[in-house]
Amino acid sequence: MKIIDVVCSAGRTGFYFDDQRAIKAGADHDGFTYVGAPVTSGFSAVRQAGESISVMLVLEDGQVAYGDCAAVQYSGAGGRDPLFLAKDFIPVIENNIKPKLVGREADSFKNLSEMVEAITVDGKRLHTAIRYGVTQAILDAVARATGRMMCEVVADEYGCTVTDQPLNIFTQSGDDRYSNADKMIIKGAQVLPHALINNVKTKLGEHGELLAEYVGWLRDRVLKLRQDESYTPVFHIDVYGTIGAAFGNDNYKGMADYIAELEKIAAPFHLRIEGPMDVEDREKQMLALKALTAELDARGINVEIVADEWCNTLEDIKYFADNKAGHMVQIKTPDLGGINNTVEAVLYCKRLGIGAYQGGTCNETDRSAQVCVQCAMATRPDQILAKPGMGVDEGYMIVYNEMQRILALRKAKAARN
Repeated sequence: MKIIDVVCSAGRTGFYFDDQRAIKAGADHDGFTYVGAPVTSGFSAVRQAGESISVMLVLEDGQVAYGDCAAVQYSGAGGRDPLFLAKDFIPVIENNIKPKLVGREADSFKNLSEMVEAITVDGKRLHTAIRYGVTQAILDAVARATGRMMCEVVADEYGCTVTDQPLNIFTQSGDDRYSNADKMIIKGAQVLPHALINNVKTKLGEHGELLAEYVGWLRDRVLKLRQDESYTPVFHIDVYGTIGAAFGNDNYKGMADYIAELEKIAAPFHLRIEGPMDVEDREKQMLALKALTAELDARGINVEIVADEWCNTLEDIKYFADNKAGHMVQIKTPDLGGINNTVEAVLYCKRLGIGAYQGGTCNETDRSAQVCVQCAMATRPDQILAKPGMGVDEGYMIVYNEMQRILALRKAKAARN
């Protein structure tokens, strides 16, 4: 079945674009926004409205397949592509992608996605957000054209099997790390709370005391609110490099001592620490994470380190995984460009025995979240992110419900056959 048109519409995301460098430099909160001037190119404010582009592929039978282009909250930082504004990039899609898709058969997600990934303009690859949204639409188009679910297309083309069990969902709290943690516990989120520990002085503590206090509170809160003892969520906390900033980015013993302290406080719950340091360089970041991972393992500290910053592309993920730079890698879906790269990244990590966290950003849309769930049900990562937004309820609902729809439809199909 042929693609006969490509239509774009500007949209909003479930969160905001934030200038991470300005925040790390000390931009203060003013209500829900920040005070001060942005420092990252393209930003007009430290916090500004997130933007997306819906890409709709019209098939010759009248069906419309669609995906959403979106970029991460902290665009332009950590080696990522620049700020993604709809007005700047809709013409790029219309001029450079539409002519290549119109008239093509919607018969192979992998082949069409690789074609989009290979497009260059002025010698540069297309923005990751464009490749992300267009390949979502392609996956949907192939599924509609062939009478399959998107997860089934992924499984068929990549040689995997759609799971018949739900995946672990990781919820993120934003700055409202107390009330939102309550929501997560009530809803039974398997991994929580992210916590947004992105400032040494106000969130980690100069000696790590503020985070230690929070972990203790979180442990007690789960024990108090859980309805039965079988609920044992993983504590996954993103510290945005603040442990390294407080203890020294190359002070692996000191960081390990502190992480061991957090492990004891979190017990009986398992702990993951994402982004313990940020050394502002891909190679140095890999080496630092590798060294800290080795230090923890050698000392029998049962806390998992999660790679995030400077581990953005499929090539980065393979590099960090090959070098055991972390126990788990966040596969931050918009950063990889085409959603086909997310599929390959999850499968690669699983082959190497590295934890696969299919993540993303709060700054996505309902549609991109749904397509990510479809991919995950085929590739089976260790956990998937509830997204978009930081309110917990909405993102968890979107991801959980899409997963349950897949399970129910496939169960009903198996019963019919």
